[in-house]
Amino acid sequence: MQFLFPSVLWGLLALSIPLIVHLFNFRRTKKVYFSNVALLKTVETKSSAFRKLKQWLVMAARMLFLACLVLAFAQPIFFKNNKSLSSKPVGINGIYLDNSLSMQNTTESKRFLDLAVIKIDELLSIFNRSSNVQMTTNDFDGQDQFVTNASKVKDRLTTVDFSEVPRTFEQVYKRQRSIAQKHNPSAENHFFWFSDFQKSTAGVLENLKIDSNDKVHLIPVVGKTSQNVYVDSTWLSMPVVREMQNNVLNIKVSNSGNKGVEKLSLKLYLDNVQSSTSSVDIPANGSAMAKFNFTVKERGSHKGKVIFDDQPITFDNDYYFVLNASPTIRVLHLFGQRSSQNYIAKMYANDSLFNFQSSPISNFDPGQIQNADLVVLEGISTLDGETKLAIETFLSDGGSVAISPSDNPSVQNLQAFLGKYGIQNLEIGSDVPTVDNLLEINEPDKASPFFEDVFERSSFNSMVSLPKAINKLQWSGAADKLLSFRNGRGFLTKTKVGDGNLYLFASPFNANFGNFAEHAYFVPTFYKMAYLSSKSDRLAYSFSESSLSFFMPNAPKNASYKLKNDKLEIIPVQRLMGKTLNLTLPKSSELSDGQLFGSGFYDLVINGKVEKTLALNHDHKESKMDVYSPETLRGFFKNQINVEVYDDIFDGSFIEAFRDTSMGKPLWKYFIIAALAFLLLEILLIRFMKS
Repeated sequence: MQFLFPSVLWGLLALSIPLIVHLFNFRRTKKVYFSNVALLKTVETKSSAFRKLKQWLVMAARMLFLACLVLAFAQPIFFKNNKSLSSKPVGINGIYLDNSLSMQNTTESKRFLDLAVIKIDELLSIFNRSSNVQMTTNDFDGQDQFVTNASKVKDRLTTVDFSEVPRTFEQVYKRQRSIAQKHNPSAENHFFWFSDFQKSTAGVLENLKIDSNDKVHLIPVVGKTSQNVYVDSTWLSMPVVREMQNNVLNIKVSNSGNKGVEKLSLKLYLDNVQSSTSSVDIPANGSAMAKFNFTVKERGSHKGKVIFDDQPITFDNDYYFVLNASPTIRVLHLFGQRSSQNYIAKMYANDSLFNFQSSPISNFDPGQIQNADLVVLEGISTLDGETKLAIETFLSDGGSVAISPSDNPSVQNLQAFLGKYGIQNLEIGSDVPTVDNLLEINEPDKASPFFEDVFERSSFNSMVSLPKAINKLQWSGAADKLLSFRNGRGFLTKTKVGDGNLYLFASPFNANFGNFAEHAYFVPTFYKMAYLSSKSDRLAYSFSESSLSFFMPNAPKNASYKLKNDKLEIIPVQRLMGKTLNLTLPKSSELSDGQLFGSGFYDLVINGKVEKTLALNHDHKESKMDVYSPETLRGFFKNQINVEVYDDIFDGSFIEAFRDTSMGKPLWKYFIIAALAFLLLEILLIRFMKS
């Protein structure tokens, strides 16, 4: 047993007061005159002995009352198993409150975050007189760096709100350990972690090593999560949205709970107007697909949102995205030998979606290439000089190039260019185009992402005739075959080059080399190449991405871009590389007080002009509600005796258990009770013990 305030024990000297008083009272005598002395002598002897006994008992009761009172104020603490306070210096009592979005979950009609705050407030009552308390949240706020008293931490609890940023426990421990090192490197510290211990955000707990100076207490906030629905991914059936043309928005909706969801209603809003609805059944720990048919009336940017009602976890019930309707796709047509029917120009020039330019490859400005999205090289025999260099630069910057050979291509010249991109063993096939040399081209692969939703399924089955072409060029390599001849040779292949694509055709588009340019495959194939070459921004972005990239062909150098909405305006870290702008999103701890980087729409602004509108959504990790059980946590730390895992936050003896095992069991209450008992005993002795 030890005392928190041993100096109070000097008060035991007060025990001498009743002792001195009683000793003086014993020596005092009082004469009483009686007529028959002989008779009273025996009575006097008996009364004197009884009176002395009473006085001794009263004195003992008073001294014990004072002793218990002094001991109570000294606050004695009892340690089980002969455990005593460590000889090491006292460090900090660090409290980590997980205020991630998953703590919106509820149990017993209370949110996890609120339950944790209540228990932390109870825990702080133990440290009421301490000035070595420190608190950490997921915000990693600047005020977390300071060690303060329990009263200020209690005030801080009233202002804690949910954070958009999840933290691994390795990050939490490193931060608390760093603060403890600054406070006193050799001291013994206690760290308390209040969290739901979500699997998707906790990190690799089994690899977390706790310093011998630290004692870590894990307090799980547990509940019965029946369901949590969130949008897993979204995409368009047609990659380019066109005004007054029907399109389909595909939404994959997942349920991370252990209870299925039936007939969940989802609503699609475009520009704040409800456009479509859908209903899905989602099994437990499963997913379902929702499809929304929609049409936009005007070109330009349109703000979209999918919403649904899923209680009690609501932070991921809204999913934001941006549609860029009919973005201008710049197509540059360079030809060595142009087909007599000029198929490329007829296809692109008459469509308002495309900004089409055509020029002989021998007479054009190579700088034009860098302003295009798709470059079509038709009837090419060789690639040399500035044209070759410009094409290589264009591909490295993420552009797309489609090449068809001339009737007499230079294999060595083209191989020197194509070899850099994995095209090998380039050679001439049939030299003389005849009807006998025409080979049928197979149907497109229905499972190919390139042709997905290009043709209706019925059109595959009803295709009576297939296109035919001369196998002018033959090659091998790692390219993907989009279209192939009956003999297995590739007619059209696609090679991924960074963010761009290189398409290679096996034959020219002239009629004497086949009828592909006049077949139903031709237009959708070239349209899809153009769609995929478009530098349209993604539908949505996530906060978990370290950086966001945008194609900015006319971005001024040394410009300062801002991200802003109605509630926030920030200048992110930015870097312009060629025509690509990279933005690094700030962490919540880097924002000013009161700023919250929440999901929604953000305008990318420069010099007061809105360049783009972006949609930012929460990371999927927070939506996955699987948590570690106390038994699993104990398994992770079974070899680390300085880590203690409690059953749950509802354990009514949690505070007492910690106080008993880590701070000792306080006995002052018992001494107060004993003091009152001795005071009552004194009263009873005086009142009822008559001499």
